This record gives sequence, structure tokens and C-alpha cells, in this order.
Amino acid sequence: MRFEKWQGTGNHHVVVERDLLPFPMTAARAVAMCDPHTGIGADGVLEISFEAGVPRMTVWNADGSVAENCGNGIRIVAAYLARDGRLPDDGTVLTGPETTRVAMRADGRVEVRMGAARFPSGEREQELTIAGAPVRFTEVSMGNPHAVITHRDPAAAVGVVGPEVETAGRFPDRTNVEFIRTDAPGELTLRVWERGVGETQACGTGACAAAAAAVRLGGMASPVTVHLPGGDLVIDVAGDLQVTMTGPAEPVYAGEASGSLLERLTRAG
Repeated sequence: MRFEKWQGTGNHHVVVERDLLPFPMTAARAVAMCDPHTGIGADGVLEISFEAGVPRMTVWNADGSVAENCGNGIRIVAAYLARDGRLPDDGTVLTGPETTRVAMRADGRVEVRMGAARFPSGEREQELTIAGAPVRFTEVSMGNPHAVITHRDPAAAVGVVGPEVETAGRFPDRTNVEFIRTDAPGELTLRVWERGVGETQACGTGACAAAAAAVRLGGMASPVTVHLPGGDLVIDVAGDLQVTMTGPAEPVYAGEASGSLLERLTRAG
């Protein structure tokens, strides 16, 4: 079984093609692939398939759940396909129920039109009680759910508050959680607790959600440079809330699964 390992601002994924797999992808197989001790090790698996010649990205999280979208993942898939001349001329990649448009820039970065940010509960902050303390958040959708929280120390909060907010009853399907701090005009620091993964080096849709909240509720000017542990993403938020993300994607290595790993994946079912 051939695979590639890619990373985008430190968010690392296994990339596989459905037609080249010896078995169908399943939740159990995604978990086994992402295991850092007995598998390949990754934040998720990006499964590429084709529908009438149009590429589709299916995102399997490290816990086996399927995400609606993945901002870092879509950049990786775009660069992977462009390298082999298989990215459609119009940059179309199917993601869940959505159609995403991507473009390769001359500097090697990938520009992604992420669609419109939405505020399902309105452009306002809401409040949760976590461990007896109030936590204020803004609900944002980028096709997947986000709870954006302003915090003076995002790095300290992410591993403590993040898992509690992700699984709060307010979010029956769980949510991604972003902790942001304004550093300068047009600049944010972001730490993210990803639904189904945990703390990661970066989250593309999370950066988009954070920038949209900062622009609409915090008065920040667009574009916004979002500083993540794995690097920077540039997020443009238009007046109609259409969001464009620009950032890197690079291959780490390519490999073949060993016989023992292939056997474990087959047994995982």
C-alpha cells in the first residue's frame, strides 16, 4: 500500500488514493494509520477519489470520525494533485457537500477559496459554564463547527479548556475550539483544539473562523495573519464573509506499508 506523508503549517496527514488502496477506508483503519506508535502517525488521513474526473477529498480524523472539511488538508491535496498535473484547470476539489476552488501561487503556497463564514447563532458572543466558570465564545461555521474564544494566553488554555468545550452539551456533534489573542493590527495568535484529534500545530478552517470572528466582532482589518505553532496563514475576509486562505503545503516522505502494518490494517476492518 503506497502512501505519502504531508504537512501544512505543522498539521500532518497521510495521503492515500482510494483506487490504489487494497481495501476500503474505514474508521478503524484511519485510527490504525494515524497511531504514532504502531502506524504511520498523523493528525488524519486524506483520502483522494475522483468523481467524473473531479477530485474529492475525504478527511478521516485520528479518532476515525469524518470531518466536513479541512483547511490544511485541502492545501495538501491541491499541491499533491498539482505536482502530477491532476489538479483541474479551474481548481475544483470536492469537500463533503461543498465545492472548493484552489489555486497554486508562484511562491509555492496554495490559495483556497473557503466559501462564506457563517455565524449560526448570530454575530455575538455566547456563554458556556465549564468547571463552574463562565467561558465566552463565538460560534462560527466554515462548513464545520468552531467555537472561537478570546484568551490572553491561548497556549495555556487550549489543552485545559479545549476538550471541555469540544464535548459540551451545547455542541451535540462536538466542535473545534480556537483560542485567539490579538497581537497587532491584522495579526492573531491562535491555538486550536481540533474535534476528534486534540491539540494540533495548525487548523486551516480554525484560522478562517478565528479571522472571521476577529473581523466582524473585533473590528480587525482584513487580511489577517494568523500565527500558529506550525507557521502562519493569511486569511482574507471579504465584506460578504467570503473567506480566502493562503498557506503552505509540503511533502514529508512517501512510503509503502510494511507487510505487518498492512496485515493490521486489513484486520482492523
